[in-house]
Amino acid sequence: MGESVLTALFADAGLERCDGALRLDGVPLDAIAEAAGTPTYVYSAAVIRRQFRALDDALAPVPHRIAFAVKANSSLGVLRVLRDLGAGADIVSGGEMARALAAGFPADRIVFSGVGKSDAELVAAVEAGVGHLHLESPAELASLARIARELGRPMRVGIRANPDVTAETHPYIATGAGGIKFGVPFDQVLPLARAVAEHPQLTLDTIAMHIGSQLLDVAPYREGVARLLDLIATLRATGIATVRTLDIGGGLGIRYRGETPLAPATLAEAVVPLVLGSGLALVLEPGRYLVGSAGVLLTEVLSRKHSGGKDFVIVDAGMNDLERPSRYKAYHEIVELQRRGRAVGAVDVVGPVCETGDFLALDRPLPALERGERLAVLGAGAYGFVMASNYNTRPRPAEVMVDGGRWWVTRPREALESLWAGERATADSD
Repeated sequence: MGESVLTALFADAGLERCDGALRLDGVPLDAIAEAAGTPTYVYSAAVIRRQFRALDDALAPVPHRIAFAVKANSSLGVLRVLRDLGAGADIVSGGEMARALAAGFPADRIVFSGVGKSDAELVAAVEAGVGHLHLESPAELASLARIARELGRPMRVGIRANPDVTAETHPYIATGAGGIKFGVPFDQVLPLARAVAEHPQLTLDTIAMHIGSQLLDVAPYREGVARLLDLIATLRATGIATVRTLDIGGGLGIRYRGETPLAPATLAEAVVPLVLGSGLALVLEPGRYLVGSAGVLLTEVLSRKHSGGKDFVIVDAGMNDLERPSRYKAYHEIVELQRRGRAVGAVDVVGPVCETGDFLALDRPLPALERGERLAVLGAGAYGFVMASNYNTRPRPAEVMVDGGRWWVTRPREALESLWAGERATADSD
């Protein structure tokens, strides 16, 4: 990788080298690895604040709220930083709602999205008084209507419309095109809106969309917003005048390699004039943009081997710790915690999990590494720990927050015994 790109990645993540040692917000990452062990996720509060403020400032001309997509990183430490900044929370499950409430988000700042909500989750949302609940289907409305009537509680709802907008991203994270499970087709929105309007406890106040993740081009946002505004105009023309909010989802991309991220100012230039003319408030639901660059995954070299003409570096972090390379063939830059100036050669960086697909990088140019030396996987703050599993009965990593030159463990590494706590090996009570 070119030095200029690596310099940009370091700047994105708040990283610097001092006498060869990699530091995050002034803290040597080797010191964290020594004390907390590896694998360990480390997050920079300063980077999260920087990202949030840049987006908040860009959207200042229009009434708005930034609701963090909790699915990207649900660490209570991360959530608390964002709550203190005034962010709301975008959730997709009852578990994420409980986490957001535990982190101190006011219920009225929570947006409950998600393509499939159980009755238990709908009850919890109504009882908690979440600010917005986005409908995905007539069946979901039927369940919510019954629950709201039984509980006698008012509820503000939105409809997530599928704008049928194609975004240039991995197909598994493209969510705004037609023929997929997300959103309500445009021709079904009006009858759904009428059904909401007829319910005594429900008020339709939001039309929403989400077109995908890791987006680097403003055009899909511009097209999607235009389509939603046309839809809202149609609703108003039929007498449905309660819509006050336009939720355009998240999806803002970050730099993993040589990408040029979509700047908040560029997004605002495309979207804000359209929204200002509508009189609507704007909601944005970024996840990766706020936390992706803020996180690194620390891992330690276990061994090296040569097989079939290839060189392998085996590390203690595997696909169960960071799933993105294996699932999406995603690229994450990998750097030494302590630079030693050795010759560089192409290696596969692989984990200890019993799968051929267990890798963090393939054919990656890296200096010669020895057992016990440590690496940092960059851009690991989003869709890292939240997708981790206990496959091969491996405890999930620790999580650490760095802020103002201090660091602390926000989640300890799982104890091995906790992985089977509560299981019963036999039908006997003992």
